[in-house]
Amino acid sequence: MPEEKERSSDEELQQLLKKSAEVEDFPDVPLDEFTPPTDEEWKAACEALLKGAPFEKVMFTKTYEGITFEPMYTKKHTEEILPKSVMPGMGDFLRGVDAAGYIGKPWGIAQGCDETLPKENNELLRHENDKGSTIYHIVLDSASRKGVDAREAEHVGDLGTSVTTVDDMHTLLEGLDLGKFPLYVYAGAAVLPILSLIAAARRAAGEDMSGVRGVIGADPIGELAARGKIGASLSAQYDAMAAAAKWAVENAPHVKTVFVRSDVYSNGGANDVQEIASSLATATAYLRALCERGLTVDDAASQIMFGFSMGANFFLQIAKLRAVRPIWAQIVKAFGGNAESQKMRIHARPALFFKTVYDPYVNMLRNTTEIFSGVVGGIDSFESAPFDEPIRKGDEFSRRIARNIQIMLQEEFGMLQPIDPAGGSWAVESLTRQMKERIWAEFQTIEGKGGIVEALKSGYVQEEIAKILADRFKKADVRKDRIVGNNMYPNMTETLLDRREEDTVALKQQRAADIDAYLADIDVKHCKDALTALRSAPTVENGVEAAFAGATIAELMAAVIEGKPASEEVDAIAPHRWSERFEALRRRTEDYKAEKNDNVKIFLANMGPIPQHKARADFTTGFLQVGAFEVLGNDGFKTVEEAAEAAGKSGADAVVICSTDATYPEIVPALAPKLHEVLPNARVFLAGAAPKDLLETYNNAGIDEYISVKANCYETLERLQKKKGMIA
Repeated sequence: MPEEKERSSDEELQQLLKKSAEVEDFPDVPLDEFTPPTDEEWKAACEALLKGAPFEKVMFTKTYEGITFEPMYTKKHTEEILPKSVMPGMGDFLRGVDAAGYIGKPWGIAQGCDETLPKENNELLRHENDKGSTIYHIVLDSASRKGVDAREAEHVGDLGTSVTTVDDMHTLLEGLDLGKFPLYVYAGAAVLPILSLIAAARRAAGEDMSGVRGVIGADPIGELAARGKIGASLSAQYDAMAAAAKWAVENAPHVKTVFVRSDVYSNGGANDVQEIASSLATATAYLRALCERGLTVDDAASQIMFGFSMGANFFLQIAKLRAVRPIWAQIVKAFGGNAESQKMRIHARPALFFKTVYDPYVNMLRNTTEIFSGVVGGIDSFESAPFDEPIRKGDEFSRRIARNIQIMLQEEFGMLQPIDPAGGSWAVESLTRQMKERIWAEFQTIEGKGGIVEALKSGYVQEEIAKILADRFKKADVRKDRIVGNNMYPNMTETLLDRREEDTVALKQQRAADIDAYLADIDVKHCKDALTALRSAPTVENGVEAAFAGATIAELMAAVIEGKPASEEVDAIAPHRWSERFEALRRRTEDYKAEKNDNVKIFLANMGPIPQHKARADFTTGFLQVGAFEVLGNDGFKTVEEAAEAAGKSGADAVVICSTDATYPEIVPALAPKLHEVLPNARVFLAGAAPKDLLETYNNAGIDEYISVKANCYETLERLQKKKGMIA
C-alpha cells in the first residue's frame, strides 16, 4: 500500500509539471499599486520606531578601519564602482584569480599538525589527510623556526613539531603522498635550512622536489616585527631567500619559498587595513630584494604566498580579500610583471586575537564565520584552528570539529559552486571599494616612510597598531564590543579546559637521544666538508649536501648566516587577545577564592515586587558575574529598613540598589545612608544611570558608583578586586 501511494503521488506531480510546462502566457500581475518607498520615507519610518533615538547615532556603525556601516545599501552605492564586464580570473582579479573558482579547484583544507615528535606528527598528518584535509600542513616549533638544535632549545615542541636533522625530516615526511597533496611549512626568518632538510629527506627516499607543490616559506620581516630582532641582517636573509627562490624556480617549480604572514599584525590588535597594508609592504620589500638579486619579477612574484588572518567583522573580511587582490596586481604590474604573476595566492586562518579561553566552545562559532567569510572572499587554502587553540594543542575532538567545518562547507553547503558569490552585492561592493582605498592609502604611507622595515624601525607601525589595540580594549571594557562568555553572558558553572601540559623535560630528553643516535653514525669529516662548502656558497644545493651528510638545522643556519650578524632591531609587536584582560580579571577572582575561600560579595537591594526590580537586578547580576563575584540576590524588599537590615547581615563588600527610575527619587535618599550605616566599608551602587538633575542628590545620599550600559565594566570590577585585596 505505501508503495502504491508513493507511485500515485509521483504520477500526480509529473502531471502537474507537464501541465505547467505547457503554459506559455502567464497572467500579467501589475504592481502599480505598490509605490517604491524613497530613502526619505524609509528613514522616517525607521525614526518612528527609534522613538526619539538619533538616527545617525544608532543606525550607522563605525569600524576600527574608519569605515562606516550604513543601515541600508541600495543600487546607488555601486552604480559608479560595480564592474560591468569583469569576470573572475580577469582584469585586476578583484573577483578572484581563477575563472572557474572552486568548481575548477576547491580551496585547500590545510589543518595544522603540531605534535612535538616527528613520528607522532607524521601519524597526525596522515590521519588528517585520511579524514579530509587536502594539504599536509606542518607546524614547526619555535626552535626549528629559529634554526636551533632541539638539544639546545629552551622550548621543545612549544608551537609544533621539533626538527633538527634530516632523519627527523625523513620520519616526518615518511608515507606522505607529496605528489598528490600540497605541503605547507612556515620556516621562520630563513627558509634555506628547512628547505635543505626537506629536499635531503626526499633525496634519501629516492625522490626529488619537482613534483612537490605548496609553500615552504620564510618571512624575515614578519619575524623581525614579532621578535624585535632576528639572527642575521635582513640583507643576509634576503640573500638566502633569493638563493632558495632561484633553486625552487629550477628544481621545485610548484613550491613557493616566501610566506608573507599577517598574523603578527593581527595578533597585535591591528585593524584590517593595517594588517593588509603591512603585508603588502612586506611583500613589496621582498619583491625588490629578489629582483635586485637576479630573479625576474615574474619569478619573484610567483614565489610569494600570502597568509591572512580572518577577523570578527564578517563583511569586512570578505571586502578585504576582494580589495587586496587588485592592489597586489597593481604592484606587480608596476614592477613589470605579467598577468599570471599578478595573481595573488592567499592562505588564511582564523585570527587568534578573537579567540577566548573562557567559554571556548563559542570559538567554534567564531571560526565558522571566519572560514565562511574567507571562502566567500576567495581564499586558496584555509587552516581552521581548533577551538581550544588559546589553551592548548588541539586534541582529536577539537581537530575533527575544525576540519569538518570546512568539509561541510564544501560538501554539504555547496560553497564550491558559486564563483565570487559576493560580486554585485551593494553592501560588499561598497565596502570593497572603501577597503581598497584605505589599504592603498596606508600602503603608500608605509612606502613613503621608506618601506615596511623603516616604518617598523621608526615605530610608526607599532604606534598605529597600539592605538587600535587600546581602542579595542576600551570598547571591550565598556562592553560596546561583546565577547560572549567573557565580558557578556559569563558561564558561572564552567570548568576550564585542562591545559594538558606536555612533559617538556621528557620530550627534550627523547629528542636528544634520537638526535645523538642518528649523529653517532654519520661521517663527521664529510659533514664538516659539506658545511664548509655551504659557508663558501650558501645555496640550496650545498644545503642539501650538508643536510644529507648529517648537518643539524643549527649547523645549516650558522653556515648560512655566519659573519652576517643582525643589524636591524625594532620594538616587537606583542601578541594579544581581545578577551585577555577579562580573563585575567576572572582568573584573579578564582585564584583568590581557591586560596582564601572568600570572594567579593555583592548584595542586591532589590526594592519592590519582582516586576519592579527584575530588569535592573538581572543586568547587574550579569555585569558583576563577569568578574566571577558572588552576587546575593533576593525577591525584593517592601521597605528600605528591611533592605538595609538584610544587607547588614550579609556582610557584603558592596550593595547595589535595584529598582526603577520612577521610584529611585524616593528610595535612594532613604536607603543609601542606611546602607552605609550597616556596612560602613562597603561601596553602594545604583543600578542604572542617574538623570543629570538627580545626580547630585544621589551622590550626596551616598551613591558611590552607577552600574549601567555606559559603565566601564572592567574598571568597576577591578576596583572591587582592589578593595577586597585581590590586587596588591
